[in-house]
Amino acid sequence: MVSISLCMIVKNEEDTIARCLESVKDIVDEINIVDTGSTDQTKEVLKRYTNRIYDFEWVHDFAKARNYAFQQATKDFILWLDADDVLLPDDQDQLKELKKNLDLSIDSVTMDYNLSTDQHGNVVSRLKRNRLVKRTNQFKWIGAVHEYLEVSGAIFHSNVAVTHHNLRHDTNRNLLIYEKQLANHIEFSPRDLFYFANELKDHGMYLRAIEFYEKFLLTEKGWIEDNISACSRLADCFFELGEYKKELESNLQSFQYDQPRPEICCRLGFYFLKKKELYTAIFWYSLATEMKLSNQNLGLQYPKFSTWLPHLQLCVCYDQLGQHKTAYEHNEKARQYSPDDSRILQNKEYLESVLLRGHKQNE
Repeated sequence: MVSISLCMIVKNEEDTIARCLESVKDIVDEINIVDTGSTDQTKEVLKRYTNRIYDFEWVHDFAKARNYAFQQATKDFILWLDADDVLLPDDQDQLKELKKNLDLSIDSVTMDYNLSTDQHGNVVSRLKRNRLVKRTNQFKWIGAVHEYLEVSGAIFHSNVAVTHHNLRHDTNRNLLIYEKQLANHIEFSPRDLFYFANELKDHGMYLRAIEFYEKFLLTEKGWIEDNISACSRLADCFFELGEYKKELESNLQSFQYDQPRPEICCRLGFYFLKKKELYTAIFWYSLATEMKLSNQNLGLQYPKFSTWLPHLQLCVCYDQLGQHKTAYEHNEKARQYSPDDSRILQNKEYLESVLLRGHKQNE
């Protein structure tokens, strides 16, 4: 059995850190926590779980803090988490099993990162992260903000998932770091351009976001998944600005990087649905249902765009065409994924009444 060091960076996490550590304390062999300047009771909570607590002066650089945390590890593998992450019971069991069977020839283990769930517990958005890495490889974090762990070698894609349960978030922190770098004339990498554009978009600064998304794409050095995401987010910005033709062009632009993504297909379906071009909308929504999410894709994934959502929209399209039986069939497929959704249940009641009325008329 391999041994595991947990390495984390924290600041003012008294509300979440205990929940996180409770979920892994019986699995990891060592807990290393780097505090970057807490002023609340975080350290008092930490002392219940470990004496390996280190101070690190915050220098507006997440990679430097994480690399310092990794330097404290002494075990075979390093597991990293954020304070608002948690392993649910099933995933705790999966990690225990992984720990028993993991071979030292593996350099990194990926885990799903479930970013958000709906009221039914269905995952709304997720991505994969290199979450457990061999200590002796000395893999490094890169990037002052939206940092990433650069890994290489033998990668094992596990079934373990880490779930993000955010209670609060400093929405201005990352934007301010980027703005400070920009003011200091620090050259942005393509990745920085992409994530800075994301911050601008999330703050409703759509024109500036468009400028930096376009700068990012013009570098032609972005990761494929970021390129596709940039096109999708550009479409968001143009939609918010009411520039619907450019919204369409941005969605179509994503096709030059890889095969269509389910979320792009649904966007195109919605675009043509609004224009009452129902058969074209049906084409794109149907294509979305055929897209299979890859277990090895490290990019952000949105399961709803290939499951219940396109079927719900196909129900709308076929209903408007008067093809109520087909509409009902798609609504039932949507209900398989989201059985308690009020919209789907209302459709079910409405379509059953329409079909019953038509059946009586034909008697």
